[in-house]
Amino acid sequence: MRAAVRPWGAGRLAPYPTTIPLPHSSVHIDPDTQLGVFRDRAGQVVEMGKHGTSSGTETSTSTSSDGQSGNDQDSNTD
Repeated sequence: MRAAVRPWGAGRLAPYPTTIPLPHSSVHIDPDTQLGVFRDRAGQVVEMGKHGTSSGTETSTSTSSDGQSGNDQDSNTD
């Protein structure tokens, strides 16, 4: 029988950092907007802040017959 070997990562373990309570207790997806709705322990909707959305496109373009190529990029943020 082989002697037990301590896993190599065990020496790197540390206690979890102190946590803080979050202002919500549940989240569900609104079927109409497909967005998360956060509620507190009393069932009231909690505003979790705003964030933007973005989208982008990139097209590859061939610029010469010697193999050089480029690309065009476009992005939208709101």
